[in-house]
Amino acid sequence: MTRLEARALALLNDEKPVILGGDFNVIPDDIDCYDPAGWAGDALTRPESRSAFRSLLHKGYADALRSLNPTGVFYSYWDYQAGAWQRDHGVRIDHLLLSPEALDRLEEVGIDRAPRGLEKPSDHTPIWCQLKP
Repeated sequence: MTRLEARALALLNDEKPVILGGDFNVIPDDIDCYDPAGWAGDALTRPESRSAFRSLLHKGYADALRSLNPTGVFYSYWDYQAGAWQRDHGVRIDHLLLSPEALDRLEEVGIDRAPRGLEKPSDHTPIWCQLKP
């Protein structure tokens, strides 16, 4: 996360639209987890992990999903075990972080759950966004 933050700050200096996307392995808030108490203490919810993620937000990036959906429940990952997918026991660890220039152009954002329901799927499913031209 330290290297990511250094690169993210360098990209902000260009004042161009930037999207940082991927599996951050961070559950930012309890709403992003089906069972916050069960995940307490896990690396994905530790204060250090959440702090590193929030540091990117405090430096100028925006969580695309939360920018348009501040209170909804969305997951991007479901473990293969214990019927997590079927029971919707997911977590949100895949993120799109937008620079201010990209955020100004944000039209839509979502998580495509359909691929997770396919035969032999990944345990992650895509998060996407659409920007105005």
